[in-house]
Amino acid sequence: MSARPAQPGTVYLVGAGPGDPSLLTLRAADLLAQADVLVYDALVSPAILDRVSPTAERIYAGKERGNHAIPQEDINHLLVRLAKAGKCVVRLKGGDPYTFGRGGEEVQTLSAQGVPFEVVPGVTAAAGVAAYAGIPLTHRDYAQACVFVTGHLRDGSMNLDWPGLARRRQTVVIYMGLHGLPVLCSKMIEHGLPPDWPAAIVQQGTTPNQRTVTGTLATLPKLAEAAHLKAPTLIIVGEVVKLHDKLAWHAEGR
Repeated sequence: MSARPAQPGTVYLVGAGPGDPSLLTLRAADLLAQADVLVYDALVSPAILDRVSPTAERIYAGKERGNHAIPQEDINHLLVRLAKAGKCVVRLKGGDPYTFGRGGEEVQTLSAQGVPFEVVPGVTAAAGVAAYAGIPLTHRDYAQACVFVTGHLRDGSMNLDWPGLARRRQTVVIYMGLHGLPVLCSKMIEHGLPPDWPAAIVQQGTTPNQRTVTGTLATLPKLAEAAHLKAPTLIIVGEVVKLHDKLAWHAEGR
């Protein structure tokens, strides 16, 4: 079956995955090759940008801590304007558009303005990074549930469901949590998990620059600081972290 052609006047919210270009879906790769305009985020790796049509206009709309190239509301309306100008627009997001990617907010605006859109799922960071770090998100011996949370809320706070997160027999994955790592660890201990509960942080997972630091809730903040880790990172808390040493397979950068 031939690939569906991209349509002018349509916005495609495409998940770029966690970094390794080989994790792109076939649909994502097809759309990158057909785009008239690419609106992309900071978390999209250079190796993935290399697969974008050389004739496509590129607009950087990345968000880094304290530095938003374009405010979210402006991005929403930019997508509308480009589509109404008859462009095939690819909105490229790291990971999956609907997993802490603000894709829902953008689609709400497109829908309200009558702009056709398609959402192309991507491998979210939790699945991709954990797999490359040798940490199963679930395991019959250790975790029968998995919870994804973001390390900061829309207002910049970190008011999470600590009692719900500080439970045994589950894995907790925290996106965008590097800056708040000491608070995250202390709150989980405060709400019932032991200080020696396994925890890990992975920098630039699935890429050649991946680095994994393992420890416990008590030790991980200092270990991460000593390793000079920088965003993007993913934090994994739970007994499955104990499997990292035996199951890690991806060569890591230093």
